[in-house]
Amino acid sequence: MSRSKPNILITGTPGTGKSTTAVALSEATGFRHINIGDFAKEKNLHEGWDDKLQCHILNEDLVLDELEDIMGGGGNIVDHHGSDWFPERWFDRVVVLQTENSILYDRLTKRGYSSAKLENNLQCEIFDILLEEAKESYKKEIVVAMKSNTVDDMNSNVATITEWARSWSSTN
Repeated sequence: MSRSKPNILITGTPGTGKSTTAVALSEATGFRHINIGDFAKEKNLHEGWDDKLQCHILNEDLVLDELEDIMGGGGNIVDHHGSDWFPERWFDRVVVLQTENSILYDRLTKRGYSSAKLENNLQCEIFDILLEEAKESYKKEIVVAMKSNTVDDMNSNVATITEWARSWSSTN
Protein backbone atom coordinates (compact mmCIF):
# COMPACT_ATOMS: atom_id res chain seq x y z
CA MET A 1 0.00 0.00 0.00
CA SER A 2 1.55 3.28 -1.08
CA ARG A 3 0.71 6.33 1.04
CA SER A 4 2.18 9.81 1.30
CA LYS A 5 1.73 9.82 5.10
CA PRO A 6 2.08 7.03 7.64
CA ASN A 7 -0.63 5.50 9.80
CA ILE A 8 0.08 5.16 13.51
CA LEU A 9 -1.61 2.91 16.08
CA ILE A 10 -1.51 4.08 19.69
CA THR A 11 -2.36 1.17 21.96
CA GLY A 12 -2.01 0.19 25.60
CA THR A 13 -4.03 -0.66 28.65
CA PRO A 14 -6.88 1.74 29.46
CA GLY A 15 -5.50 4.61 31.53
CA THR A 16 -2.05 4.71 29.92
CA GLY A 17 -2.80 7.96 28.09
CA LYS A 18 -3.69 6.72 24.60
CA SER A 19 -6.34 9.32 23.83
CA THR A 20 -4.45 12.20 25.41
CA THR A 21 -1.31 11.25 23.49
CA ALA A 22 -3.24 10.70 20.25
CA VAL A 23 -4.95 14.10 20.47
CA ALA A 24 -1.63 15.86 21.13
CA LEU A 25 0.00 13.89 18.30
CA SER A 26 -2.85 14.80 15.96
CA GLU A 27 -2.35 18.48 16.80
CA ALA A 28 1.42 18.20 16.25
CA THR A 29 1.23 16.33 12.93
CA GLY A 30 -2.10 17.38 11.44
CA PHE A 31 -3.05 13.69 11.15
CA ARG A 32 -6.62 12.52 11.76
CA HIS A 33 -7.26 11.04 15.22
CA ILE A 34 -9.61 8.05 15.29
CA ASN A 35 -10.62 6.84 18.74
CA ILE A 36 -12.05 3.40 17.96
CA GLY A 37 -14.50 3.39 20.89
CA ASP A 38 -15.97 6.77 19.90
CA PHE A 39 -15.89 5.85 16.19
CA ALA A 40 -17.83 2.63 16.84
CA LYS A 41 -20.42 4.41 19.01
CA GLU A 42 -20.92 7.25 16.50
CA LYS A 43 -21.41 4.83 13.61
CA ASN A 44 -23.28 2.18 15.64
CA LEU A 45 -20.60 -0.47 14.97
CA HIS A 46 -21.18 -2.42 18.17
CA GLU A 47 -23.30 -5.31 19.35
CA GLY A 48 -24.64 -3.91 22.59
CA TRP A 49 -23.26 -3.43 26.07
CA ASP A 50 -21.10 -5.71 28.24
CA ASP A 51 -22.41 -5.28 31.80
CA LYS A 52 -19.44 -7.01 33.40
CA LEU A 53 -16.76 -4.89 31.71
CA GLN A 54 -19.01 -1.83 31.39
CA CYS A 55 -18.27 -1.14 27.74
CA HIS A 56 -19.72 -1.58 24.27
CA ILE A 57 -19.02 -4.84 22.44
CA LEU A 58 -17.34 -3.87 19.17
CA ASN A 59 -18.31 -5.52 15.94
CA GLU A 60 -14.75 -5.69 14.65
CA ASP A 61 -15.77 -6.63 11.10
CA LEU A 62 -17.99 -3.56 10.78
CA VAL A 63 -15.26 -1.32 12.22
CA LEU A 64 -12.70 -2.71 9.75
CA ASP A 65 -15.06 -2.26 6.81
CA GLU A 66 -15.78 1.33 7.81
CA LEU A 67 -12.08 2.17 8.22
CA GLU A 68 -10.68 0.49 5.10
CA ASP A 69 -10.82 3.49 2.74
CA ILE A 70 -9.83 5.96 5.46
CA MET A 71 -6.71 3.98 6.34
CA GLY A 72 -5.67 3.62 2.71
CA GLY A 73 -5.17 7.37 2.49
CA GLY A 74 -2.63 7.51 5.33
CA GLY A 75 -2.17 10.26 7.88
CA ASN A 76 -4.24 8.54 10.59
CA ILE A 77 -3.66 8.02 14.29
CA VAL A 78 -5.77 5.14 15.55
CA ASP A 79 -6.32 4.96 19.30
CA HIS A 80 -7.48 1.65 20.80
CA HIS A 81 -6.50 -0.72 23.59
CA GLY A 82 -6.37 -3.77 21.33
CA SER A 83 -4.16 -4.21 18.30
CA ASP A 84 -4.40 -7.80 17.10
CA TRP A 85 -7.51 -7.47 14.95
CA PHE A 86 -6.37 -4.64 12.67
CA PRO A 87 -4.74 -5.57 9.34
CA GLU A 88 -0.97 -5.42 9.60
CA ARG A 89 -0.78 -3.48 6.31
CA TRP A 90 -2.57 -0.49 7.84
CA PHE A 91 0.16 0.63 10.22
CA ASP A 92 3.66 1.95 9.81
CA ARG A 93 4.24 2.46 13.55
CA VAL A 94 2.59 0.76 16.53
CA VAL A 95 3.13 2.58 19.82
CA VAL A 96 2.36 0.68 23.03
CA LEU A 97 2.03 3.04 25.98
CA GLN A 98 2.97 1.62 29.37
CA THR A 99 2.32 3.02 32.84
CA GLU A 100 3.58 2.02 36.28
CA ASN A 101 0.92 0.02 38.12
CA SER A 102 0.50 2.41 41.05
CA ILE A 103 -0.10 5.32 38.66
CA LEU A 104 -2.41 3.23 36.48
CA TYR A 105 -4.37 2.09 39.55
CA ASP A 106 -4.95 5.72 40.57
CA ARG A 107 -6.02 6.74 37.06
CA LEU A 108 -8.49 3.87 36.69
CA THR A 109 -9.88 4.33 40.21
CA LYS A 110 -10.55 8.01 39.41
CA ARG A 111 -12.51 6.83 36.35
CA GLY A 112 -14.73 4.78 38.65
CA TYR A 113 -13.80 1.38 37.21
CA SER A 114 -15.44 -1.62 38.88
CA SER A 115 -13.14 -3.95 40.81
CA ALA A 116 -13.36 -6.59 38.03
CA LYS A 117 -12.50 -4.08 35.31
CA LEU A 118 -9.73 -2.58 37.45
CA GLU A 119 -8.18 -5.99 38.15
CA ASN A 120 -8.42 -7.05 34.50
CA ASN A 121 -6.66 -3.91 33.25
CA LEU A 122 -3.94 -3.99 35.93
CA GLN A 123 -3.15 -7.62 35.10
CA CYS A 124 -2.90 -6.72 31.39
CA GLU A 125 -0.31 -4.09 32.29
CA ILE A 126 1.60 -6.27 34.77
CA PHE A 127 2.00 -9.08 32.26
CA ASP A 128 2.69 -6.85 29.21
CA ILE A 129 -0.28 -8.43 27.44
CA LEU A 130 -0.79 -5.58 24.98
CA LEU A 131 2.91 -5.23 24.19
CA GLU A 132 3.14 -8.95 23.45
CA GLU A 133 -0.05 -8.78 21.38
CA ALA A 134 1.45 -5.97 19.27
CA LYS A 135 4.75 -7.82 18.82
CA GLU A 136 2.88 -10.93 17.67
CA SER A 137 0.63 -8.97 15.28
CA TYR A 138 3.09 -6.62 13.58
CA LYS A 139 6.67 -6.57 12.35
CA LYS A 140 8.82 -6.15 15.44
CA GLU A 141 10.69 -3.19 13.94
CA ILE A 142 7.52 -1.05 13.83
CA VAL A 143 6.43 -1.79 17.44
CA VAL A 144 7.69 0.69 20.03
CA ALA A 145 6.98 0.62 23.79
CA MET A 146 6.91 4.05 25.44
CA LYS A 147 6.70 4.97 29.11
CA SER A 148 3.60 7.06 29.89
CA ASN A 149 3.66 7.98 33.57
CA THR A 150 3.79 11.78 33.46
CA VAL A 151 2.95 14.78 31.31
CA ASP A 152 6.67 15.05 30.53
CA ASP A 153 6.61 11.44 29.27
CA MET A 154 3.64 12.24 27.04
CA ASN A 155 5.29 15.38 25.65
CA SER A 156 8.48 13.44 24.95
CA ASN A 157 6.51 10.63 23.30
CA VAL A 158 4.60 13.08 21.09
CA ALA A 159 7.85 14.79 20.05
CA THR A 160 9.52 11.45 19.27
CA ILE A 161 6.59 10.14 17.22
CA THR A 162 6.17 13.48 15.42
CA GLU A 163 9.84 13.45 14.43
CA TRP A 164 9.49 9.87 13.20
CA ALA A 165 6.32 10.77 11.20
CA ARG A 166 8.02 13.75 9.54
CA SER A 167 10.98 11.62 8.46
CA TRP A 168 8.78 8.71 7.29
CA SER A 169 8.74 7.83 3.65
CA SER A 170 6.46 5.34 1.89
CA THR A 171 9.60 3.57 0.69
CA ASN A 172 10.41 2.49 4.27
